[in-house]
Amino acid sequence: MFKLLKYLKHYKKESILAPLFKLTEAVFELIVPLVVAAIIDNGIAGGDKAYILKMCGVLGIFAVLGLVCAVAAQYFAAKAAVGFSAKVKHALFSHIEKLSFSQLDELGAPTLITRLTGDINQVQSGVNLTFRLVLRSPIVVFGAMIMAFSVDVSTALVFAVAVPILAVIIFSITLICIPLYRKVQQKLDGVLAKTRENLSGSRVVRAFCKEQEEISDFNAQNRALSNMQIAVGKISAFLNPVTVLVINIAIIVIIYIGGLRVNIGLATSGDVVAQYNYMSQILVELVKLANLIISVTKAIACGNRIQSVLDIEPNMTSGNITEGDRNNPYIVEFNNASLSYGGGENALSNINLKIKRGQTIGIIGSTGSGKSSLVNLIPRFYDVTGGSVLVDGVDVKQYDTAALRNKIGVVSQKKVLFKGTVRDNVRFGKPDATDEEIWQALDTAQASQMVLDKTGQLDFLLEQGGKNLSGGQRQRMTIARAIVRKPPILILDDSASALDYATSAALDNALKNTAFSTTVITISQRVSAIRNADVIVVLDEGELVGIGTNEELLNTCQVYKEICASQLESEAVSI
Repeated sequence: MFKLLKYLKHYKKESILAPLFKLTEAVFELIVPLVVAAIIDNGIAGGDKAYILKMCGVLGIFAVLGLVCAVAAQYFAAKAAVGFSAKVKHALFSHIEKLSFSQLDELGAPTLITRLTGDINQVQSGVNLTFRLVLRSPIVVFGAMIMAFSVDVSTALVFAVAVPILAVIIFSITLICIPLYRKVQQKLDGVLAKTRENLSGSRVVRAFCKEQEEISDFNAQNRALSNMQIAVGKISAFLNPVTVLVINIAIIVIIYIGGLRVNIGLATSGDVVAQYNYMSQILVELVKLANLIISVTKAIACGNRIQSVLDIEPNMTSGNITEGDRNNPYIVEFNNASLSYGGGENALSNINLKIKRGQTIGIIGSTGSGKSSLVNLIPRFYDVTGGSVLVDGVDVKQYDTAALRNKIGVVSQKKVLFKGTVRDNVRFGKPDATDEEIWQALDTAQASQMVLDKTGQLDFLLEQGGKNLSGGQRQRMTIARAIVRKPPILILDDSASALDYATSAALDNALKNTAFSTTVITISQRVSAIRNADVIVVLDEGELVGIGTNEELLNTCQVYKEICASQLESEAVSI
């Protein structure tokens, strides 16, 4: 948690002024009981109305000055806390972007979302309260005790007993609550994961009539979170009544001892009232301090969770090579490439494949055969666990990551579009693309007529995820976004599954005749989508079991023959 405090360095002025103004406010507050005591002993006892009015005016001035200091402290504390949380959010998001896909898979999206939102908001609240109360409450508590001794030592001995007892109670409860709050946040991760899963998979849940099961699972996780919050809430709630009990007992003792001393002439009525006021101030401040400690405890637990992500070192480091050998006849090479996720069984084993420039490559295989895993090695979304992958004759690990990925256009299985215009979505692939380049990309992706039919054309506003487009239209938009950058390598990962045969054939033809001579790697489970490729690669259970043209594979690869046979009737494929 404390490592995060470095993000406060841009708010040094606010970090000093906020506690300083609160400290000034506390000083004014500590003087008030002495003024009240003076009014009782000198004004009321002597019947001096002028003195009473004058001292009431002094109290009014203190009130105004205290209000000004409180407002100023709140302003600077809020400015520092909000700025600090913004810096932490930027740092955390930037760090997450540096993590490899395997690390992101291990952490999981739900917990990262929680840490970017709820955890940081809790830390922000803790920082704000700390600036406002971390000096004020202890200063008022110990200042009141010192002022009480200056009024009457014998009566003030009660303070010397009560304050240490309160300190032991507060810190004991704090030490118990810190690990429990950490568990609360972990339970919150589980609820968020279940919520995200149900929202993203709502259609599947309904299709299989699993609503009641999912509701039961969610309720179970929610109950676990609620029970944990109630448990830690009971412990933290115990703080206030115990604090109030100890303080009130101390007040009773003070009034009793003070009354005895007034009777024998060793103290005045004003002294007893001042002692009572100081103990009341301690009561109020300790309640505030208790709430501060609860908030800070939560903030520390959340801050530690944030720091645990920041402490993760990216396991994929960028090289320094920005350009390979463009005269190399092979644009992509797999040399005994293997891949495993999380140290388990290999998803790919000993893949040897060489792809020439300008070729169209089709990759086919059953579900789970490793098709997507294979192409994910090219832009280095995942690193090989054995062997190597070369682009332009250079190992991808030696490339500058940005330079490598600038060579590659990827259209993934998941069709991701952002809220914005058609122009903005296509320019995501190339920020400086002109309208002419955008239209060329749309035309190659067979999406130009679709856009021409929309109101505003390139200014047509897409909803989040492209919800106001059909599945085929979304696929063509994502293909256009990849094409606009004119990449030497274009990867289409089952990205034309929603297109009809005529549109798919037109797309294939357009890609073969692009002006920038791209190498197209197409992944599909449909034979019709890849059978006209220059080279077809067949995968089965992570192994390369066939490579060649459509005709060659029909004669040499049993797996490919079985795939073709299973699709003959449904796709009317003529082989």
